[in-house]
Amino acid sequence: MILTATGLVSPRPAVAADDPFAPARQRMVAELASLGRGITNARVLAAMGKVPRHEFVPEHLSSQAYQDRPLPIGHGQPISEPYVVAFMTEQLEPKPADRVLEIGTGSGYQAAVLAELTAEVYTIEIIKDLANQAAASLKRLGYTNVHTRAGDGYKGWPEAAPFDAIIVTCAPGKVPQPLIDQLKDGGRMIIPVGSSSKQKLVLLRKHDGKLDRQAVLPIHFVPMTGQAQGSGVKTGKHIIIIH
Repeated sequence: MILTATGLVSPRPAVAADDPFAPARQRMVAELASLGRGITNARVLAAMGKVPRHEFVPEHLSSQAYQDRPLPIGHGQPISEPYVVAFMTEQLEPKPADRVLEIGTGSGYQAAVLAELTAEVYTIEIIKDLANQAAASLKRLGYTNVHTRAGDGYKGWPEAAPFDAIIVTCAPGKVPQPLIDQLKDGGRMIIPVGSSSKQKLVLLRKHDGKLDRQAVLPIHFVPMTGQAQGSGVKTGKHIIIIH
């Protein structure tokens, strides 16, 4: 870990000054901060400008890494488009001392963004090969504050709970009770909820054991599977914003 100019500890070395993808990444950040996109949290924008998204996609797709679109990462799964990652992260209001649980690791990109903003990230992926690939990528890039696990995200990570924040990237019919139980009082959760034909991205805040709910965006994610559906493996994580 290194000390940054802001006095905060960074979980990984700074991006190399000669990084050929730096201009494309900065253009992506500028687009996220534009009036049409509206991402305003300076820390989130800085993290998006630092994490090398091209390292989380297949090499033959690296030239497309900073376009605002999902890209395939294998096993029928995509990496989410940058806007969705930035939007959900901003809604979560990550703080430097937070411990965060992520359900749906995918490529590991969202976990890396959260790792730049928080103290510890615990991330679970139901597809074992993807979990292993993400763990290898995060280790190679020096993210020492990310803990990975292959398993059913419906159950959360009880032995590491409680968490200051939880982010979910697949849609259950209702918020899983284990995740509610593992959210710290005063904590925040961002999660898509609903049927396959009608979902909303919901921001939850826990106060005195009760949840305040705010629907923040119509959206479509694939359903949460595993225990959420009785059996099976998550079949995808494609995200479509409904305007």
